[in-house]
Amino acid sequence: MSDDKNSSKEELRREALKNARLDTQAIRAGHIRSAEGEHSEAMFLTSSYVFDSAEQAAARFAGSEPGNVYSRYTNPTVRTFEERIAALEGAEMAVATSSGMAAIVSVCVALLKSGDHVVCSRSVFGTTTVIFTKFLAKFGVETTFVALSDTSAWADAIKSNTQLLFLETPSNPLNEIADIAALSQLAKQRGCLLVVDNCFCTPALQKPLALGADIVVHSATKYLDGQGRCLGGAVVGRREQMNEVLAYLRSGGPTMSPFNAWVFLKGLETLRLRMDAHSRNALELAQWLEQQPGIEAVFYAGLESHPQHALAKRQQRGFGGVMAIRVRVRSADDARAAAWRFIDATRICSITANLGDVKTTIVHPATTTHGRISEHERADAGITENMIRIAVGLEDIEDLRDDMARGLAAL
Repeated sequence: MSDDKNSSKEELRREALKNARLDTQAIRAGHIRSAEGEHSEAMFLTSSYVFDSAEQAAARFAGSEPGNVYSRYTNPTVRTFEERIAALEGAEMAVATSSGMAAIVSVCVALLKSGDHVVCSRSVFGTTTVIFTKFLAKFGVETTFVALSDTSAWADAIKSNTQLLFLETPSNPLNEIADIAALSQLAKQRGCLLVVDNCFCTPALQKPLALGADIVVHSATKYLDGQGRCLGGAVVGRREQMNEVLAYLRSGGPTMSPFNAWVFLKGLETLRLRMDAHSRNALELAQWLEQQPGIEAVFYAGLESHPQHALAKRQQRGFGGVMAIRVRVRSADDARAAAWRFIDATRICSITANLGDVKTTIVHPATTTHGRISEHERADAGITENMIRIAVGLEDIEDLRDDMARGLAAL
């Protein structure tokens, strides 16, 4: 087949993918075959690229000619991942980063300046809180923290210099839910950008941009990979803002490696299958735990007892794999010790702070994921000493129940 026919067929394939459904896009979107005709996506493990002439090099660096320049900000494998996650989220553009935290920092550095104000949910990952309170504050960016699910509190916190509203939904680890559509309407009325961390649901279960969000951030380390192999992140949204984020990456350098991008591409191929399976296992385990006398509370939006179950059901197509529990304790002084006894008694679960893995993980948030924030900040976020986070994997549910029973027996 001639080069012209190959080019025409490739263009037709890419055009068909624009209207494809999520499962098809997760497997095929963004892939441009090289002259070698490879079926699987290639890994371009190169730091730089060769130009045809000095004139072409100048044009590439100036941006007047499209093409690869340097792998800090242009790499074919990374670009395939970016195009694929953008397609899954329904966005104009995505920018890949070296980690989920790098994604959050990149948004802030690219879009904020000294004197700006941010409204952020209290119910975010502990390190996200540190970014706002310790590092951005040093450069004159003020942050006000509010209750995630209280839309009126968000409205009251917005000032004339507020630029971003930042949140996770569902929250880490309490599974609180924000009304994305309501906050989007508020942000538009007040001239702010709404940024949603979609790590817990992924586009397989929730589409924040379709609900009105402006920007979505991801820790690709979690469910986008799905097997705990690599670090990475992504920022997704309109081209106008994404070009600003890319400009920061070009200079600052917190970019994704081509190898990690290739791993994430393989993870995306099974994203919906895994998210549906995580959701099934988590719901069944949450329902069982809710009935156990050693459990004080279960926080999982898939439970009908969850105060925002109806909202979660409306804006998500599943409830994900992460839950939190509070264990019953003998006394207030026993709270941390009881949680640790439960965790240490498990035999199948992995004691690790990562989540989004096919392997179930279990951790004590107050001394790990939220250990760097103050006791007062933990209290505001609902993180208690008797709380345990469980990220439910894909093991047999009977084995997981048996492992939870070991924890309960240790209380």
